[in-house]
This record gives sequence, structure tokens and C-alpha cells, in this order.
Amino acid sequence: MSFADEIMKFSNHLKNIKTKIKTEEATKTAMIMPFFQLLGYDVFNPTEFVPEYTADVGIKKGERVDYVIMDKKQNPLILIEAKNYGENLDKHGAQLFRYFAVTSAKIGILTNGTVYQFYSDLEMQNKMDGKPFLIVNLLNLKENHIKELERFTKTMFDMNAILSKAAELKYSSQIKQYFLKEFTEPDNEFVSHILLNIYQGRRTQRVIDDFKPIIKKAIQQLINEKIGEKLQNVLKNEEQIVPTKKVQSIKIKFSKEKKESLMIIKELIKDCIEEKRISTKDNESIFEIDIENNSQKWICKINFDESSIYINLPTKEKEYMKRKIRELSDIYFYKNHLCEVVNKLKRG
Repeated sequence: MSFADEIMKFSNHLKNIKTKIKTEEATKTAMIMPFFQLLGYDVFNPTEFVPEYTADVGIKKGERVDYVIMDKKQNPLILIEAKNYGENLDKHGAQLFRYFAVTSAKIGILTNGTVYQFYSDLEMQNKMDGKPFLIVNLLNLKENHIKELERFTKTMFDMNAILSKAAELKYSSQIKQYFLKEFTEPDNEFVSHILLNIYQGRRTQRVIDDFKPIIKKAIQQLINEKIGEKLQNVLKNEEQIVPTKKVQSIKIKFSKEKKESLMIIKELIKDCIEEKRISTKDNESIFEIDIENNSQKWICKINFDESSIYINLPTKEKEYMKRKIRELSDIYFYKNHLCEVVNKLKRG
């Protein structure tokens, strides 16, 4: 299973357990430690993942960092300060700031189990920046965040590469936030700068106030026009594809994969149902596996398209869940779910 699949699976797990987390200790054991274990660190090895690390700060002796990841020479590599699930992290940066100053660690992480804020000393050496260079919410993962998290896995960890990327992440994030704010509600300085290139008269406060709604509207129109252009390009490209040829190519391309997926599923559920009762329906890019040709009793559906494969499984909560799989062998991870589905369908 790829890192992306593993982190998405963990994200779904957190969504299921978050309401049961009531204390900081529960946050650590049920959310934070499993996360770093997923990154490849041995959270039960006190020489690699040190709990309650002593970090003496000035006159405050004996202060402890919740966790420290050590390098091979037993020097602090990453400091981790943990807070209770759901707690606002903004007011806790000062605590990590103090620890950062008295250790050799170059990365500090502040987390409440679902939100992770990553800090370094990009602006002044050995002094932790006031703002994180990366913020990741595991309950709302974005593709670029998954790629950045993978840099922190034990096997891929490269401090120089991370710090080099950190500067880009931090400042690009702040640039985007700045433009988002100005595009939404432009301030005097922003409007005055634009007027410098388009208005020949004096940029008095009255002129600036008159131009604010005009600039705001112009920006919104520009964004809508660019989005419209992209949509038109997508539609144009789709029109150039001959549907029948595409369907035929998919059917031919994935015939082998469909047979393999059926073999895997038969192997996984062989103890739950007789093989002769298992049937299939092949509807272009959707390969359905059900019981005795009954579409109301479908065990799973495999979706094949030009670039991805998905497995669909019935669930109790909703009609079905859809999961992207990197390769057909990933179906083995769903053995328990498949057996549960079969047993439920047999009882029904």
C-alpha cells in the first residue's frame, strides 16, 4: 500500500474515533503515536522516539517536551508538543518556542492529533519562527499536503531538503493568504499600488475609496473568466474523444485485470460462500461481482478508467463506499469487509 493510501486510510480512521477522544492522553495514544508510527518511526523505542524529553529552559528547570525524535547520534531531530484533540493550537506556540531554543532540533511540530503545525528557524538561526511553514489537517487532506508529509517519513527524511522546501512552503502560503485577503477586501495600500499603473491623477483617499469596488469587481471577473476558459478547454477536449472507441479500449485493456480481480475476491470470500454462487456483470468500465446474478446482492464493484481503479463496497452507513486502489493486490486489505458483506447478503 502506498503512503498516500495509508494516510487516507488513517484519516478515515480519525474521523471515526475523534468523538471518543476526551483527554490529552487519549489524543497521544490513539491519534499522535499511531501517526508517527505510520511515518515509519518506532514509537516504542525510547532511543528513537523519546517521550517526556527534558528541555531545561532558562530558570525553568525540568520542563518536558511531549516527544522528541532522535537522530542516529542521539541528538534531537524533531520536537513534538501535543495538545488535546480539538484544542486551538494558536495559543500554544510559545511553549514549543522555548523548547526549540535550547535543543539542536531544527523542526518543531505542534499538534492536537488532527492538525499538525510544522515550524523551523527560517528567519533567524536557532530561534523558532512565529508562523509555521506547513499546516496539515488530517481530517481534510489535500494532495499537496500528502506529498509534504511523505518527506517526513523515516525512509525519506532529509533535513536539508525539508528546510529548503520549508522556505518555499512558508512564503508561498503567506503570499496566497495575502492575495486571498486583498482579492476579497482590498486595502488602501493594495488599491494605491494598482492605481499607480492605471490612474494618472492624484491618489487621494477619496479616489482610493471610489476605486476599491471597481478593483474588487474586476478581480472577480478575471477569476471567473479564467475558470470559464479552463472549463471550455475541458469540454472541447472531451468532444474530441469518440465515446465508442474509448469504451472499447477500456473493455479490451482491462479484460485481464477483471479476471484477476475476480480471482482475488473469490479467494478472499471462499470460506464465506460457495464459488458456484458467485456471478459477475461486466458493464463497460464497471465490473460487478454479486450473488447468483442478483444485482440487489452485489458484493463489490470495480471501476476501471483510463488512469485509476476504484473498489466500491456496500456499507451500513450509506449506499456504498468508494476507495481508490493503486494495484489489484490492494483488494486483499478489504478481506474482512468483503466477508461481512457476503454474510449479510446471505442472511438477507
